[in-house]
Amino acid sequence: MTIAILFGGASYEHEISIVSAIALKKVMKKSPVFIFLDAEGHFYHIPSDQMRSDHFSSGDYKKNDALHLTRGGFEKRGLFKPKKFEGFDVVLNLVHGGQGEDGTIAALLDFYGIHYIGPRKEASVISYNKWLTKLYAEGIGIETVEYQLLRIDDERKLDFGYPVIVKPLRLGSSIGVSIVKKEEDLDFALDVAFEFDDEVLIEPFIEGIEEYNVAGCRVGGEWVFGRVEKPKKKEFLDFEQKYLDFARTESVQEADIPASLESDLKDEFKKVYGTAFEGALIRCDFFFASGEILLNEINPIPGSMANYLFDDFDNVLDRLASHQPKVRRIRPDYAYIHKVQSAKGPKVG
Repeated sequence: MTIAILFGGASYEHEISIVSAIALKKVMKKSPVFIFLDAEGHFYHIPSDQMRSDHFSSGDYKKNDALHLTRGGFEKRGLFKPKKFEGFDVVLNLVHGGQGEDGTIAALLDFYGIHYIGPRKEASVISYNKWLTKLYAEGIGIETVEYQLLRIDDERKLDFGYPVIVKPLRLGSSIGVSIVKKEEDLDFALDVAFEFDDEVLIEPFIEGIEEYNVAGCRVGGEWVFGRVEKPKKKEFLDFEQKYLDFARTESVQEADIPASLESDLKDEFKKVYGTAFEGALIRCDFFFASGEILLNEINPIPGSMANYLFDDFDNVLDRLASHQPKVRRIRPDYAYIHKVQSAKGPKVG
């Protein structure tokens, strides 16, 4: 099974996606194919030996072969007949942030009938918008931290006390996120967040809370989990820390937690994954406080695909690629039109 890694895209997390793709080049045993989506919406085939960060920052990628979407895959176009781009069986959606995680890429791949690993449209919408994630969690019986949705024109008044954490509603990698410990700092934090989105999510910031990351997927009815991770970090992961986090290739140790807690975390993950995230490898970040598990966020395309949590990452991807959700194809039979035409009788003239 040969995987084509699709990365880049037009979002604030464009560079994060490049870093993730380079990380996967290092860890995957079977060499993948690399397809870069630039900020203008153009696709390029990037040879493996050119997968360096400066190849993209310099614009040298434009010298590579351009690719174009076509039914079932990509093609190269030249002076003569377009030639199908061969060499891969399935696409791995590694476009972080907007386009990759908001459902745009999923819709494109679905439209062109391209097999892919990654969240489908509905799952993308649910997990990309932090407010919709809260509503989804509520609907499936999973607790979350209390929150307040604030729009750019709303009165800047909080429903709870300080400290709080302010997050742009549709953005990851801790971009635009601030911890606010006193009222006089709120306006600045909101101004920063509103630079990236017209809506923000505000939550109480809970000091010293335990956090656990669980990554996995369901393959042919079987659950596949990586190691449960207890992140080591400061108050929260800022952009610089997240940048390094997305480049991770070294395995992490299993969190030293009771078996009962591990089992409960995985049970909560299964609820989140449900049927909505079929076909994707996701990571859920949970909080644990006072004996209660709270969903913090869903990462539908985790940094470096959370490869560092799995002993045999290639095998997980191969199995996932072989068990993709079935797509119901609608083929019009024009029965209604034929019926109407028949009722009208034969055409005259």
